[in-house]
Amino acid sequence: MALRNRVALVTGASRGIGKEIALALGRAGMHVAVAFRTNKLGAQKVLSDLRAVGAEGLALATDITDPVRVKELIEAVTKHFGRLDVLVNNVGDFVWKPVVESTVEEWSSIITSNLFSTFYTTKFALPAMRRQHWGRIINLGAVGAERAFGQAKISAYSAAKAGIVAFTRSVALEEAHNGITANVVNPPVIDEKELSLEEAQRLTDVRFPVGRPATGRDVSEAVKFFVSEEASFITGQVLNVSGGWML
Repeated sequence: MALRNRVALVTGASRGIGKEIALALGRAGMHVAVAFRTNKLGAQKVLSDLRAVGAEGLALATDITDPVRVKELIEAVTKHFGRLDVLVNNVGDFVWKPVVESTVEEWSSIITSNLFSTFYTTKFALPAMRRQHWGRIINLGAVGAERAFGQAKISAYSAAKAGIVAFTRSVALEEAHNGITANVVNPPVIDEKELSLEEAQRLTDVRFPVGRPATGRDVSEAVKFFVSEEASFITGQVLNVSGGWML
């Protein structure tokens, strides 16, 4: 009940992990702003699913790599709902290339879409959260990001996700006295087929010690915990939702 009628903004929420997070928060009683770049049909489907669970939704097209568009996004959310309580940064591009083959443009795009965008959304969301002396910021990293884990062919992505962890901890220290927490959820590799939890539990995946594939629902439940009142004393932390992968 503590989350009922609070307002969340989830970036990249028209599909995949972002969609599952939006729906999990909607089921918890929150109103959800669904930010997307191009997948308007997907965003509209998420709004329909939110209405089905009794939550109000708002779909907003944006480009989270553009600080001007991000500022407009935050303003649109607060104007429509009158507040902003939760920010979930879920967006981030990914390119599978070794350093020597990566272009400057690709490197910049990956760093900007993952790390810079997290700074943009956080910067513009904090004033609204400060006004109500309550806020939850959850940034999605990647398994091992808290150890600055390196992996061949994803140097920019790995660097950006490690940066997100350091950035989140800085925000946690700066904003704790304002009633705002900031935490990181590290998801593993998730099949693009968007398996339901029930479907995944019937399958086998040897990459994960728990023996089954990961799903967006696994990640969304972790996000929902960090949003909850039960997590009000937890900030600056990193939770690997990995099924034991890469321990």
